[in-house]
Amino acid sequence: MDKLIRKVLVTLFILTASSNAFASENGAGRSGFNWNPVMDAIIEVESEGNPRAVSGNSCGAMQITPIMVEECNNILKKKKSKKRYKLSDRFNVAKSKEMFVLFQSHYNPQNNIEKAIRSWNGGLRYSVRGTQRYFNKVMKLLK
Repeated sequence: MDKLIRKVLVTLFILTASSNAFASENGAGRSGFNWNPVMDAIIEVESEGNPRAVSGNSCGAMQITPIMVEECNNILKKKKSKKRYKLSDRFNVAKSKEMFVLFQSHYNPQNNIEKAIRSWNGGLRYSVRGTQRYFNKVMKLLK
């Protein structure tokens, strides 16, 4: 457990040190937090980088579900934005990353990496036990 905590802390330090107020297109939210390393690891675990990957209702490099697209559109609506995502946007890596950052900025404003990884796999009410294997795979790629 200490080894896992140390990996998380080192990763947090590296991500925090390297986030220089990137724009949202560069994988950063309003806080300037750089989600790119996390997103890249998730993409590798989810689809091995294949933007055309399909598994059930999940599509694209980040394996986004229709429910996630709907939730992102609800967030945009609450923010009074006119932008909306389509189901076909799941096959666009840049738009998939935008959805990830939007979701994190709304539900994870503390930029908690563990929460981001686990909620991407298990939803907002994820269980630690149920997402442990996924979390380990993503963290292994982040080292």
